[in-house]
Amino acid sequence: MASRNVAALAALLADETRAAFCLALLDGRAWTAGELARHAGVAPSTASEHLGKLVAGGLMTEERQGRHRYVRLAGEPAARLVEVLAAHAALSDEPPRGLRAASTRSAMARGRTCYDHLAGRLGIAITDAMEARGLLRQDTGFALTDAGLGWFVEAGMPLPTGGRRPLARSCLDWTERRPHLAGVAGARLCRHALDSGWCVRIGSERAVKVTADGERALGALLGIDAAALR
Repeated sequence: MASRNVAALAALLADETRAAFCLALLDGRAWTAGELARHAGVAPSTASEHLGKLVAGGLMTEERQGRHRYVRLAGEPAARLVEVLAAHAALSDEPPRGLRAASTRSAMARGRTCYDHLAGRLGIAITDAMEARGLLRQDTGFALTDAGLGWFVEAGMPLPTGGRRPLARSCLDWTERRPHLAGVAGARLCRHALDSGWCVRIGSERAVKVTADGERALGALLGIDAAALR
């Protein structure tokens, strides 16, 4: 029954440790079981038990390399589910505990990865700039315009076509409470930003920082003022 399946899925995320694992994996990378155990502050045996449930429930996939067991979210739909739940949980309203937590919260709000696309003020700045330049429409749902498709090509980021995933879709940003660009276009832009050194990962969370090269590139391509990226 559908109700039983929904209840089972909700139960998977009803545990704080499993929720912490899923939120950590929103960085889009594969983590080892040991890394996730340390992140959540639980014993390796406890982490292994929780990961087994998440894999069996279809929220995560796993692969083994030698003695290491790597896990990641089971694709973009699973990541979207976790991000939507995070937004509804109003995580930004929870006061940080200590200076380190406050610094992490600030960095995450400034810019971060949301599975495979950019979020935070960085993601919103890019989304707003694309709309202002006529590259993206939000009035009837997120959609790239013809100019937007051409922009990706000219910027060296041609978009694959023919897949089931939408080229552009909105994703509710839980710190800004506004939608940012996701979908194939959001993932392509994020990957290019990281590969080209426009953004670099900082800390052990999902936070990213725009580099000087990134400020120049985003200023030239989208007219984003450097101050908005800091």
